[in-house]
Amino acid sequence: MAAACALTAAAVLLPLAQAAPGGSGASSLVREPARMAVAPQTPADTCENPEASLRPNGLDGSAIQRIRAAGHLVAGVDQNSFKWGYRNPAGELDGFDIALVKAIAKDIFGEDGKVIYRAIPTSQRISALKDGTVDIVVRTMTVNCKRLEEVAFSTAYFEAGQQVLAPKGSTITGYDASLKGRRICTAAGSTAESALAAQSYGAVPVSVSNQLDCLVRLQLGEVDGIITDNALAAGQAAQDPSVALVGSPFTKEFYGVAMNKDAGDLVRRVNKVLEDYRAGGGNSPWMKAYRDHLEPVLPGVGGPPVPKYRD
Repeated sequence: MAAACALTAAAVLLPLAQAAPGGSGASSLVREPARMAVAPQTPADTCENPEASLRPNGLDGSAIQRIRAAGHLVAGVDQNSFKWGYRNPAGELDGFDIALVKAIAKDIFGEDGKVIYRAIPTSQRISALKDGTVDIVVRTMTVNCKRLEEVAFSTAYFEAGQQVLAPKGSTITGYDASLKGRRICTAAGSTAESALAAQSYGAVPVSVSNQLDCLVRLQLGEVDGIITDNALAAGQAAQDPSVALVGSPFTKEFYGVAMNKDAGDLVRRVNKVLEDYRAGGGNSPWMKAYRDHLEPVLPGVGGPPVPKYRD
Protein backbone atom coordinates (compact mmCIF):
# COMPACT_ATOMS: atom_id res chain seq x y z
CA MET A 1 0.00 0.00 0.00
CA ALA A 2 2.79 2.44 0.86
CA ALA A 3 4.50 1.76 -2.45
CA ALA A 4 1.24 2.30 -4.30
CA CYS A 5 0.71 5.60 -2.53
CA ALA A 6 4.21 6.72 -3.44
CA LEU A 7 3.76 5.86 -7.10
CA THR A 8 0.43 7.68 -7.27
CA ALA A 9 1.86 10.80 -5.68
CA ALA A 10 4.88 10.76 -7.96
CA ALA A 11 2.57 10.88 -10.96
CA VAL A 12 0.69 13.86 -9.53
CA LEU A 13 3.91 15.70 -8.76
CA LEU A 14 5.17 15.74 -12.35
CA PRO A 15 5.86 19.34 -13.44
CA LEU A 16 3.41 21.05 -15.74
CA ALA A 17 4.18 20.94 -19.45
CA GLN A 18 6.00 23.84 -21.05
CA ALA A 19 3.87 26.14 -23.19
CA ALA A 20 5.26 27.18 -26.53
CA PRO A 21 6.47 30.80 -26.58
CA GLY A 22 4.32 33.23 -28.50
CA GLY A 23 1.21 31.09 -28.17
CA SER A 24 -2.34 32.23 -28.77
CA GLY A 25 -2.96 33.07 -25.10
CA ALA A 26 -5.40 30.20 -24.65
CA SER A 27 -5.39 28.47 -21.29
CA SER A 28 -2.22 26.40 -21.08
CA LEU A 29 0.27 24.89 -18.67
CA VAL A 30 3.95 25.72 -18.34
CA ARG A 31 6.87 24.20 -16.48
CA GLU A 32 8.15 25.99 -13.42
CA PRO A 33 11.78 27.08 -13.83
CA ALA A 34 14.19 25.55 -11.32
CA ARG A 35 15.28 27.81 -8.45
CA MET A 36 16.86 27.50 -5.06
CA ALA A 37 14.40 27.34 -2.17
CA VAL A 38 14.12 30.55 -0.19
CA ALA A 39 14.98 30.64 3.50
CA PRO A 40 12.22 29.73 5.95
CA GLN A 41 10.11 32.67 7.03
CA THR A 42 9.73 33.68 10.64
CA PRO A 43 6.54 34.85 12.30
CA ALA A 44 6.09 38.62 12.16
CA ASP A 45 2.61 39.74 13.07
CA THR A 46 3.40 43.19 14.37
CA CYS A 47 1.93 45.29 11.55
CA GLU A 48 -1.60 46.64 11.91
CA ASN A 49 -4.43 45.07 9.90
CA PRO A 50 -2.34 42.92 7.54
CA GLU A 51 -5.52 41.80 5.73
CA ALA A 52 -6.37 45.40 4.77
CA SER A 53 -5.79 45.92 1.05
CA LEU A 54 -6.18 48.70 -1.53
CA ARG A 55 -9.71 49.79 -2.31
CA PRO A 56 -11.11 48.19 -5.47
CA ASN A 57 -11.50 49.81 -8.86
CA GLY A 58 -11.60 48.65 -12.46
CA LEU A 59 -9.20 51.20 -13.95
CA ASP A 60 -6.45 50.01 -16.26
CA GLY A 61 -2.94 50.86 -15.05
CA SER A 62 0.49 49.78 -16.22
CA ALA A 63 0.27 46.25 -14.79
CA ILE A 64 -3.12 45.58 -16.41
CA GLN A 65 -1.90 47.01 -19.72
CA ARG A 66 1.19 44.78 -19.63
CA ILE A 67 -0.92 41.69 -18.95
CA ARG A 68 -3.30 42.56 -21.79
CA ALA A 69 -0.39 43.17 -24.16
CA ALA A 70 1.01 39.73 -23.29
CA GLY A 71 -2.35 38.19 -24.18
CA HIS A 72 -2.71 36.17 -20.98
CA LEU A 73 -2.58 36.29 -17.20
CA VAL A 74 0.26 34.19 -15.74
CA ALA A 75 -0.89 32.61 -12.49
CA GLY A 76 1.23 30.76 -9.93
CA VAL A 77 -0.85 27.87 -8.62
CA ASP A 78 -0.64 24.47 -6.98
CA GLN A 79 -1.40 21.21 -8.75
CA ASN A 80 -1.06 19.00 -5.68
CA SER A 81 -3.65 20.32 -3.19
CA PHE A 82 -6.88 18.36 -3.45
CA LYS A 83 -9.90 20.60 -4.00
CA TRP A 84 -7.75 23.77 -4.10
CA GLY A 85 -5.40 23.34 -7.05
CA TYR A 86 -5.14 19.78 -8.37
CA ARG A 87 -5.54 17.58 -11.43
CA ASN A 88 -9.10 16.26 -11.72
CA PRO A 89 -9.89 12.82 -13.21
CA ALA A 90 -9.87 14.38 -16.69
CA GLY A 91 -6.30 15.57 -16.11
CA GLU A 92 -7.29 19.24 -15.99
CA LEU A 93 -6.33 21.76 -13.31
CA ASP A 94 -9.30 22.26 -11.03
CA GLY A 95 -10.20 23.51 -7.57
CA PHE A 96 -11.28 26.52 -5.53
CA ASP A 97 -8.12 28.53 -6.27
CA ILE A 98 -8.28 27.70 -9.97
CA ALA A 99 -11.88 28.96 -10.15
CA LEU A 100 -10.74 32.29 -8.71
CA VAL A 101 -7.88 32.58 -11.21
CA LYS A 102 -10.34 32.08 -14.05
CA ALA A 103 -12.63 34.81 -12.67
CA ILE A 104 -9.72 37.29 -12.45
CA ALA A 105 -8.55 36.54 -16.00
CA LYS A 106 -12.07 36.83 -17.40
CA ASP A 107 -12.51 40.25 -15.78
CA ILE A 108 -9.26 41.52 -17.29
CA PHE A 109 -9.80 40.11 -20.80
CA GLY A 110 -13.57 39.87 -21.04
CA GLU A 111 -13.40 36.23 -22.11
CA ASP A 112 -12.43 32.82 -20.80
CA GLY A 113 -9.21 30.95 -21.43
CA LYS A 114 -6.64 33.74 -21.19
CA VAL A 115 -4.55 32.08 -18.49
CA ILE A 116 -1.15 30.43 -18.33
CA TYR A 117 -0.69 28.38 -15.17
CA ARG A 118 2.68 27.85 -13.55
CA ALA A 119 2.97 25.21 -10.84
CA ILE A 120 5.20 26.61 -8.10
CA PRO A 121 6.31 25.11 -4.77
CA THR A 122 5.25 26.77 -1.54
CA SER A 123 8.75 28.12 -0.94
CA GLN A 124 8.93 29.86 -4.34
CA ARG A 125 5.68 31.80 -4.36
CA ILE A 126 7.31 35.11 -3.42
CA SER A 127 10.37 34.76 -5.65
CA ALA A 128 8.14 33.93 -8.64
CA LEU A 129 6.33 37.23 -8.15
CA LYS A 130 9.44 39.30 -7.55
CA ASP A 131 11.28 38.04 -10.64
CA GLY A 132 8.22 38.40 -12.88
CA THR A 133 7.72 34.68 -13.52
CA VAL A 134 4.03 35.11 -12.62
CA ASP A 135 1.57 38.01 -12.41
CA ILE A 136 -0.39 36.63 -9.48
CA VAL A 137 -0.15 33.77 -7.00
CA VAL A 138 -3.40 32.06 -6.02
CA ARG A 139 -2.13 29.18 -3.94
CA THR A 140 -3.66 29.04 -0.44
CA MET A 141 -1.20 31.79 0.52
CA THR A 142 -1.64 33.29 3.98
CA VAL A 143 -1.47 37.06 4.31
CA ASN A 144 0.98 38.07 7.03
CA CYS A 145 3.21 40.97 7.97
CA LYS A 146 6.48 39.33 6.93
CA ARG A 147 5.22 38.58 3.45
CA LEU A 148 3.81 42.09 3.08
CA GLU A 149 7.39 43.35 3.21
CA GLU A 150 7.99 41.64 -0.15
CA VAL A 151 4.67 41.32 -1.99
CA ALA A 152 1.20 42.87 -2.07
CA PHE A 153 -2.03 41.03 -1.28
CA SER A 154 -5.67 41.30 -2.20
CA THR A 155 -8.35 41.27 0.45
CA ALA A 156 -8.84 37.88 2.10
CA TYR A 157 -10.80 35.30 0.13
CA PHE A 158 -10.74 32.43 2.67
CA GLU A 159 -10.19 31.92 6.41
CA ALA A 160 -8.19 28.93 7.67
CA GLY A 161 -6.05 27.91 10.64
CA GLN A 162 -2.99 25.75 11.32
CA GLN A 163 -3.77 22.27 12.63
CA VAL A 164 -2.12 18.87 13.01
CA LEU A 165 -2.87 15.95 10.70
CA ALA A 166 -1.94 12.49 11.99
CA PRO A 167 -2.76 8.82 11.40
CA LYS A 168 -5.94 7.63 13.08
CA GLY A 169 -4.98 5.98 16.34
CA SER A 170 -1.83 8.08 16.75
CA THR A 171 -0.84 9.27 20.22
CA ILE A 172 -0.46 12.78 18.79
CA THR A 173 -3.36 14.81 20.17
CA GLY A 174 -2.72 18.21 18.59
CA TYR A 175 -0.24 21.06 18.58
CA ASP A 176 1.01 20.29 22.06
CA ALA A 177 3.51 18.24 24.10
CA SER A 178 2.37 15.06 22.32
CA LEU A 179 4.64 16.17 19.43
CA LYS A 180 7.79 15.57 21.49
CA GLY A 181 10.21 13.33 19.64
CA ARG A 182 7.83 12.91 16.71
CA ARG A 183 8.83 13.66 13.13
CA ILE A 184 6.55 16.48 11.97
CA CYS A 185 6.38 17.53 8.33
CA THR A 186 5.77 21.03 6.96
CA ALA A 187 6.15 22.66 3.55
CA ALA A 188 9.22 24.90 3.18
CA GLY A 189 8.31 28.59 3.31
CA SER A 190 4.90 27.92 4.86
CA THR A 191 3.41 29.52 7.96
CA ALA A 192 3.32 26.01 9.45
CA GLU A 193 7.10 25.79 9.16
CA SER A 194 7.42 29.16 10.88
CA ALA A 195 5.07 28.12 13.67
CA LEU A 196 6.96 24.89 14.31
CA ALA A 197 10.27 26.74 14.36
CA ALA A 198 8.90 29.16 16.95
CA GLN A 199 7.34 26.47 19.16
CA SER A 200 8.33 22.89 18.35
CA TYR A 201 7.15 21.13 21.55
CA GLY A 202 10.22 18.91 21.06
CA ALA A 203 9.17 17.74 17.59
CA VAL A 204 11.73 16.78 14.94
CA PRO A 205 11.00 19.10 11.98
CA VAL A 206 10.95 17.67 8.45
CA SER A 207 10.71 20.19 5.59
CA VAL A 208 9.56 19.37 2.05
CA SER A 209 8.76 21.39 -1.08
CA ASN A 210 5.01 20.80 -1.26
CA GLN A 211 2.17 19.78 1.04
CA LEU A 212 1.46 16.58 -0.87
CA ASP A 213 5.04 15.46 -0.18
CA CYS A 214 4.13 15.51 3.53
CA LEU A 215 1.16 13.22 2.95
CA VAL A 216 3.30 10.79 0.96
CA ARG A 217 5.91 10.71 3.72
CA LEU A 218 3.19 10.11 6.29
CA GLN A 219 1.81 7.22 4.22
CA LEU A 220 5.31 5.74 3.93
CA GLY A 221 5.90 6.02 7.68
CA GLU A 222 8.75 8.51 7.22
CA VAL A 223 7.04 11.15 9.39
CA ASP A 224 4.56 10.91 12.25
CA GLY A 225 2.39 13.93 11.55
CA ILE A 226 1.85 17.03 9.45
CA ILE A 227 1.18 20.65 10.33
CA THR A 228 -0.63 22.64 7.67
CA ASP A 229 -3.68 24.81 7.12
CA ASN A 230 -6.77 22.88 8.19
CA ALA A 231 -8.38 23.78 4.86
CA LEU A 232 -5.58 21.94 3.05
CA ALA A 233 -5.47 19.13 5.60
CA ALA A 234 -9.18 18.46 5.11
CA GLY A 235 -8.45 17.72 1.45
CA GLN A 236 -5.57 15.43 2.39
CA ALA A 237 -7.78 13.55 4.85
CA ALA A 238 -10.35 13.12 2.07
CA GLN A 239 -7.62 11.61 -0.12
CA ASP A 240 -6.52 9.22 2.61
CA PRO A 241 -9.18 8.10 5.13
CA SER A 242 -6.47 6.62 7.37
CA VAL A 243 -5.48 10.13 8.57
CA ALA A 244 -7.44 12.79 10.43
CA LEU A 245 -7.17 16.28 11.86
CA VAL A 246 -6.40 16.22 15.60
CA GLY A 247 -6.68 18.92 18.23
CA SER A 248 -7.93 22.38 17.32
CA PRO A 249 -6.67 25.06 14.94
CA PHE A 250 -4.03 27.09 16.78
CA THR A 251 -3.94 30.10 14.44
CA LYS A 252 -6.38 32.19 12.43
CA GLU A 253 -5.11 32.85 8.93
CA PHE A 254 -6.49 34.45 5.79
CA TYR A 255 -5.66 33.52 2.20
CA GLY A 256 -5.08 36.33 -0.27
CA VAL A 257 -4.10 36.70 -3.91
CA ALA A 258 -0.44 37.76 -3.93
CA MET A 259 1.00 40.22 -6.47
CA ASN A 260 4.08 42.35 -7.05
CA LYS A 261 4.34 45.31 -4.69
CA ASP A 262 4.59 47.68 -7.68
CA ALA A 263 1.36 46.44 -9.27
CA GLY A 264 -1.11 48.58 -7.33
CA ASP A 265 -3.56 48.79 -10.23
CA LEU A 266 -3.64 44.99 -10.44
CA VAL A 267 -4.26 44.73 -6.68
CA ARG A 268 -7.21 47.11 -6.98
CA ARG A 269 -8.53 45.21 -9.99
CA VAL A 270 -8.33 41.86 -8.19
CA ASN A 271 -10.14 43.40 -5.21
CA LYS A 272 -12.88 44.53 -7.60
CA VAL A 273 -13.16 40.96 -8.89
CA LEU A 274 -13.39 39.70 -5.31
CA GLU A 275 -16.16 42.20 -4.52
CA ASP A 276 -18.18 40.76 -7.41
CA TYR A 277 -17.16 37.21 -6.48
CA ARG A 278 -18.55 37.59 -2.95
CA ALA A 279 -21.76 39.38 -4.01
CA GLY A 280 -25.07 37.54 -4.00
CA GLY A 281 -25.04 35.76 -0.65
CA GLY A 282 -25.76 32.06 -1.06
CA ASN A 283 -25.90 32.48 -4.84
CA SER A 284 -22.55 34.24 -5.13
CA PRO A 285 -19.76 32.89 -7.35
CA TRP A 286 -17.77 32.38 -4.14
CA MET A 287 -20.45 30.13 -2.65
CA LYS A 288 -20.82 28.24 -5.92
CA ALA A 289 -17.07 27.57 -5.97
CA TYR A 290 -17.22 26.51 -2.32
CA ARG A 291 -20.06 24.07 -2.97
CA ASP A 292 -18.38 22.69 -6.10
CA HIS A 293 -14.96 22.14 -4.54
CA LEU A 294 -14.73 22.46 -0.76
CA GLU A 295 -18.02 21.67 0.92
CA PRO A 296 -17.60 17.88 0.66
CA VAL A 297 -14.26 18.01 2.52
CA LEU A 298 -14.70 21.20 4.57
CA PRO A 299 -18.39 21.56 5.46
CA GLY A 300 -19.99 24.32 7.49
CA VAL A 301 -18.32 27.40 5.97
CA GLY A 302 -20.98 30.11 5.79
CA GLY A 303 -19.27 32.49 3.41
CA PRO A 304 -16.12 34.45 2.61
CA PRO A 305 -14.28 36.72 5.06
CA VAL A 306 -15.43 40.33 5.22
CA PRO A 307 -12.93 42.45 3.24
CA LYS A 308 -10.80 45.11 4.94
CA TYR A 309 -9.53 48.15 3.03
CA ARG A 310 -6.99 50.92 3.29
CA ASP A 311 -6.45 53.92 1.03
